[in-house]
Amino acid sequence: MNVKTNVKAGRLDANHNTSVPSITRFSRNHRFALLTMSVLMIGGGAVLAVAENSNQFVPRFQEFADPDGRFANFNKGGPTDTTKNAFFQDLGTNGRRCVTCHQASDAWSVTPPHIQARFAATHGLDPIFRTNDGSGCPAQDVSTEEVRREAYSLLLNKGLFRIEQQVPANAEFTVLSNDNPYGCTSTSAISAYRRPPPATNLPFLSTVMWDGRETFKNPDGTFKPITDDLTHQAVDATTGHAQGAVPSPEQVQQIVDFETQIFTAQTYDRDAGDLNADAAKGGPSYLFRQQFFIGINDPLGLNPTGAPFSPQIFDIYNNWAHIDDRDYDEHTAARRAVARGESLFNTLQIPITGVAGLNDVLHQQTINGFCGTCHDSPNVGDHSVPAPLNIGLADLSRRTPDLPLVTVMCNATGQIVQVTDIGRAMVTGKCADIGKFKGPILRGLAGRAPYFHNGSAATLMDAVSFYDTRFNLHLSQQDKDALVAFLKTL
Repeated sequence: MNVKTNVKAGRLDANHNTSVPSITRFSRNHRFALLTMSVLMIGGGAVLAVAENSNQFVPRFQEFADPDGRFANFNKGGPTDTTKNAFFQDLGTNGRRCVTCHQASDAWSVTPPHIQARFAATHGLDPIFRTNDGSGCPAQDVSTEEVRREAYSLLLNKGLFRIEQQVPANAEFTVLSNDNPYGCTSTSAISAYRRPPPATNLPFLSTVMWDGRETFKNPDGTFKPITDDLTHQAVDATTGHAQGAVPSPEQVQQIVDFETQIFTAQTYDRDAGDLNADAAKGGPSYLFRQQFFIGINDPLGLNPTGAPFSPQIFDIYNNWAHIDDRDYDEHTAARRAVARGESLFNTLQIPITGVAGLNDVLHQQTINGFCGTCHDSPNVGDHSVPAPLNIGLADLSRRTPDLPLVTVMCNATGQIVQVTDIGRAMVTGKCADIGKFKGPILRGLAGRAPYFHNGSAATLMDAVSFYDTRFNLHLSQQDKDALVAFLKTL
């Protein structure tokens, strides 16, 4: 089988006129072909699929096709030798590496189509398929391909991994029952099912992991540097997901150095065309220069500079709102829609109600907010301080048959809560944190569906529709289309 890749050396970066040493483009078909070529027979007849990112170097600039166009990964640290960097090395006992679940071609996460291809190529024996966290429960039968398909159904269909946590010893709540469709029904060790956060754009993070369990404070209450959090997370991932020994400090440093040098953003949209055309600022070459610090543009007064909050979060496509009719071409209508979506994101007024972490903290039944109230980091879109929120994603009303239902009682009040994921409360033990999760970075969205911590939004339209329903926005279809047009160009 011949797989062709388009490699251009010495490409001129149109964003900043700086030379980018190389660019590699892969279609999804190319990715799957590369994966199939990488299937090797190893001792005892077992099958190992080496991830398609097994080329010796991760280049400085690399583009991949996604359903809406193309996204790019910019490796600020320059070409990375995968034979020497621990992110790509087997440090565990089950064949997994960091790259097993954080693929360059999936915007440094993993997506169901790609996971399904790996299952087909290896009959479900690729290292991503391991019962310690890839199956619904560790005890599920994986002896045949047929039963493996069932055991790994959440991973195959939604890209969800199992996260097991012990109820904290100081918990303000008691788990009364755990209705788990896969058999993990313990009321002390609770299994939750979540998407792997992308290992890219990490310098913009204020919170590591959906529940913030890898985010730590100094004795004085200030937050530790993100590199400290990622160091801890690299150790936990190696000992947990890869079932290995604690990696050496040198190996951990290699992982953190690589992760903090990668930036991902959409570069081309099939309707709007090049995302840096007509003075737009799409793509990772602008993104990695974006200013960020903990508290930047925080809406609750936590900006250390004292600057007031602005709901004008994104300005990437401002110029597309002013394209002259005389310059109209095949991309103009789509570009205007993107600009309209960006404007809606910045200006749409949202009556925020019933959001634990906001309404209760501010003692306001309704907060007149914006998208940026929860996605305040400029041109990035996550929250610039750790601010886990409960927007209802884990509520009983949104449970699907493939997720558990955990019944929890708050000890002090007797209040009964039913959720599919206890969330942040499994870290803090606080009743007030039940169902809370962080808001993710919004860049590179088109390359890593599905969305939300539990993969409940298969598409960006599903995500927009969730917010429309949740906050009674009554968006027109034109408004929804514009928001999706914008979000898929990030």
